[in-house]
Amino acid sequence: MNESTSPLAPPTDSGQIVTDLDQQLLAFNALALASLEKWDIDPGSKLSLIKHRENAVYELMTPDGGRYALRIHRAGYHSDAALRSELQWMSALNAAGLLTPQSVKTRTNDWFAVLQEGTSGERYQVDMLSWVDGKALGSVEQGLSDDVATLAANYRQVGVLAARLHKLTESWPKPEGFTRHAWDIDGCFAEHAVWGRYRDLEVLTPEQMATLDAASEALTTLLSDLGRGPEVYGLIHCDLLPENLLGSGEDIYLIDFDDAGFGWYLFEIATSLFFLLGEPYFDDVSSALIEGYRSERALPDKQLALLPAFFLLRALVYLGWAHTRSETETAKELTPKIVAAAVEMAEAFLSKINN
Repeated sequence: MNESTSPLAPPTDSGQIVTDLDQQLLAFNALALASLEKWDIDPGSKLSLIKHRENAVYELMTPDGGRYALRIHRAGYHSDAALRSELQWMSALNAAGLLTPQSVKTRTNDWFAVLQEGTSGERYQVDMLSWVDGKALGSVEQGLSDDVATLAANYRQVGVLAARLHKLTESWPKPEGFTRHAWDIDGCFAEHAVWGRYRDLEVLTPEQMATLDAASEALTTLLSDLGRGPEVYGLIHCDLLPENLLGSGEDIYLIDFDDAGFGWYLFEIATSLFFLLGEPYFDDVSSALIEGYRSERALPDKQLALLPAFFLLRALVYLGWAHTRSETETAKELTPKIVAAAVEMAEAFLSKINN
């Protein structure tokens, strides 16, 4: 690759200040380039960084016209077995008719490659996926369309896709060694919670902490009573946000299964709708999603009545995320909003169960 024209070329201006983020991206760029030989990809291919949040995602274009997504995974988030399981599940969903990116195996027929970063010695997993040429429905940061009819139609389809995903995985025979994290009580609240504990978020006042603790205790009782039977609990995507839903013609692709694991199906729905709470179109969009879901899979009113509790659960999980990602701009921007929402939900939840 010609460094003078490559989007991966490091800064050459000697007066430029190089930040820790710059250094990290330079290291990822080197890893991305080094990984190409694992797939026998022409080293003259073009790599462009398109996203860096939890993972670093590159667009890869080969001289013969091939186009792929190359992902460098956040170190230590998933074991090799867990990442392999994610890619196996995506492939099974795709084979069953649900639209997801397709995994591209390495030249040695592995689901992903493992490389060591030269300076830190950190171990990184790198995988390659087929490119999905679509447009995201929106993003948490930039918002959604202001056309309510379009939003409702999109979210009805989201409900359909979520229900199909849940139905397909209920009967899917998991391969030997399949493992993913669980968004269960321990995965949300325990010391080694998947995204960290809300109790470790330093910005919470003592009064807020007391309210959240009381609500989480009551929530734990509710979730224990609900149980983890196959009608309420199973494999979920757990991140059906607008940026992970790519529209391509009349189709919608599901991308980014990084947080996928075992959890309550209502947690899936709560996650998809969480950042729409309080919007004037929320009732229209949420009704459309539920209608779409119920067109494919049963969702009894008794279960649906628990959705506010799962909004609270999602809020508490996001507080844990805000603590463990406190250095990111996204966390800095969202933390005050999530704290306010979590406390308000906790107070409403406690008021309801105490009356």
